Amino acid sequence: MRFLHAADLHLDSPLLGLDRYAGAPVEALRGATRRALENLVALAVAEKVDAVVIAGDLFDGDWRDFNTGLFLVAQMAKLREAGIRVWLVSGNHDAASRISRSLGLPGNVHRLSDRKIETSIDENLGLAVHGRGFTTPQLTENVVPDFPSPRSGLFNIGLLHTSADGRHGHATYAPCSVEDMLARGYDYWALGHVHTREILAQSPAYVVFPGNPQGRHIREPGPRGCYLVEVDGNLRAAEPAFHELDVVRWERLAVDATPHSTPDAILVAVRAALASAIEAAGGRLLAARVDITGASEAHEALTGDPSKWREEILGLAIDLGGEGLWIEKTNFKTTLPHAAASNIDTGPLSGLLAGLDAAENAGISEMLKPFCDWLPADLFDEDTPRFDTDSVRADLLISARDEVRRALLPPPT
Repeated sequence: MRFLHAADLHLDSPLLGLDRYAGAPVEALRGATRRALENLVALAVAEKVDAVVIAGDLFDGDWRDFNTGLFLVAQMAKLREAGIRVWLVSGNHDAASRISRSLGLPGNVHRLSDRKIETSIDENLGLAVHGRGFTTPQLTENVVPDFPSPRSGLFNIGLLHTSADGRHGHATYAPCSVEDMLARGYDYWALGHVHTREILAQSPAYVVFPGNPQGRHIREPGPRGCYLVEVDGNLRAAEPAFHELDVVRWERLAVDATPHSTPDAILVAVRAALASAIEAAGGRLLAARVDITGASEAHEALTGDPSKWREEILGLAIDLGGEGLWIEKTNFKTTLPHAAASNIDTGPLSGLLAGLDAAENAGISEMLKPFCDWLPADLFDEDTPRFDTDSVRADLLISARDEVRRALLPPPT
């Protein structure tokens, strides 16, 4: 028996905020979750799997209209035509209380109960799937101890949308430990909710987060997909094999400016990083953020006219990738080399710059917090929400220090 394990498709996720980005390939980005589901179905058919299990958040929330449901029905029908069964549970985004519209799914699809643990058995496949979904977006209790004992002579899968023992950036839902899951005696735990793939345990059973099949923003970089699992005649699962499904590849590229003394030399390094990322994306649309870091003689030129150098990088992108490459953002996080900074700090500006340093040491970043909280949320992206950390507010003071230098010193020659 062979099956695919997927989760967190977030079908038709609206990807709010894209309109703020000039030149963003909005339609390609918003259609990416559908294309990833099509890739999942195509993979299942090509690999002739027996089953697909989906561990929650098939939808991102309530449908705008019935087109979302109709698309899903069409894809599930393709699996039915190939003789492939589907088991799924709901998660916090597509909990029963959040989805006001519904359509009947083809007979090969079994959605496990949202209200209690349910076991579904397919004797022909030798498979027992145990799981439950969410009635509301908040399921805060550990439900794993309520899962039944494994069915003898069958391959037993636990299907659950959970934060497990906690993962950074993910809210706590259906919390449980790996030990809790292994104690049930199942052969495989198919988990969802955490968008970064991770194998939590391999023995005596696999406990697996497949991640989401399509990254939706810069905080979900790199390859995204699902796992293909093969079960032998002794009801043992081989190591899950990861398969890429994403059609848009998000990447954050760090370019070290330290070895380079001019902006033009840094552009050469940016070009090389972009070319490498395009190759790694394998023909997918690449959505890249470029972070230029390090101590460089080019610092003043870069930060003195960042718009010019962002446009230069956009030009590189058009030359390299055309419509297959989109620069989501460029950040200049360089500093002056120590020697250059020391020269300034011992001159007439030393007192003023020392005052800025003293302000930071006195906790001015904490004093800025009420002001930052007052600012409209839509001024910020998901990467630095509302300047809500000390490090982000400290970056403001670093920028202020640079602005003082640029305002009072002659421009670099």
